[in-house]
Amino acid sequence: MLYFDSNATTKPCDAAVAAAEAAMREAWQNPSSVHRAGQSVRAKVELARAAVANLIGAKPRDVVFTSSGTESVHVAIRGAVAALAKNEAKGERPPLVASTLVEHSAVREVLKDMESRGEARVLWLPVSIDGVVDIAALSRALTGDDKPALVSVQWANNETGVIQPVDEIARLCKAAGAVFHCDCVQWAGKEPMRVEPSGSDATFLDANLVSISAHKFHGLKGTGALYVRRGTRLRTPVPGTQELGRRGGTENVPGILAAGAAAEEAGTWLADAAARETLRGFRDRFERTVLAAAPGSVVNSAGAPRLWNTSNIAFPRLEAEAILLALSERGLCASAGAACASGSLEPSPVLLAMGINPKLAHGSVRFSLSKWTSEREIDEAAALVIRCVESLRASTAAAV
Repeated sequence: MLYFDSNATTKPCDAAVAAAEAAMREAWQNPSSVHRAGQSVRAKVELARAAVANLIGAKPRDVVFTSSGTESVHVAIRGAVAALAKNEAKGERPPLVASTLVEHSAVREVLKDMESRGEARVLWLPVSIDGVVDIAALSRALTGDDKPALVSVQWANNETGVIQPVDEIARLCKAAGAVFHCDCVQWAGKEPMRVEPSGSDATFLDANLVSISAHKFHGLKGTGALYVRRGTRLRTPVPGTQELGRRGGTENVPGILAAGAAAEEAGTWLADAAARETLRGFRDRFERTVLAAAPGSVVNSAGAPRLWNTSNIAFPRLEAEAILLALSERGLCASAGAACASGSLEPSPVLLAMGINPKLAHGSVRFSLSKWTSEREIDEAAALVIRCVESLRASTAAAV
């Protein structure tokens, strides 16, 4: 099989698998125990925390392990809103949160849920046809009378790869005194980043809260992390003494040690900028080949800066599900929209929020690359896509 699905391309690296296996065999004790064995495991967890912190340019003590990127998002947003909550008995309204409808469902759904419960008010910022947030709209909101107390915008989109202007968003939030949460699940491990300043480093992200997920940099699924900048108020929605009191529950030691091993490997890989440019070239080659052979097909968000690993292509008059099934039968795994929404027959809400024509959104397929994707795999995948699209178009024409 050729894996161009967002979750399939996150195969754990050998170092992560080895670390998890060793943890299950030799470091199974509770890291919160005071006995020597437990404290030995605690030391391993802290080494892993340091490795993950180093990957994102943070201090280890400011990194909290969670069960996933989704939980990291929920702890950040629910925790920040709870800390910012006003006195409802005095008639004060819930905090206003600004975000976009092109965020990952982890962000969209928690905000919709909180709004329905009266825990927060939500301002959905407009985006361009390429999915880039309207900075002018955010600026007006942050300088208005009813200012957002929290802004949550991702660095890179999980479906289109679009890169948001997070530097400008961070600057506006800081000037307005708003808390900035950035979902960096798609970014961490694929591009360099720092959440603490280091000279004039262009990779610095001035955010209060940052969410990441280990499997996106080839750790294991089921482990995430949240960076909390010191001084940021956060009321934990999961009480407990673990993780410095920010997230209760016994730590997933195998997942955490695997995350540390994967973070170390990712840091080494990120030092080679040429490797990322090569992969970007592979992505562009894939798109050129498919578009040239499939008349009418378009790359969604082609007009915006995009992460090197993501390609979202629309095939007019075809259904994404039919394309995916045909590709799978021929040995190519891809996806339509987010993996979290697989099985849905509806077009991607992200593409619809961008203003993409529903006929295009219905036929849009996302292809993902990993750092291990080869030129041969790119060419094989493009050929398979072309054959499937041609076959489906022929079948559709014959049925008319």
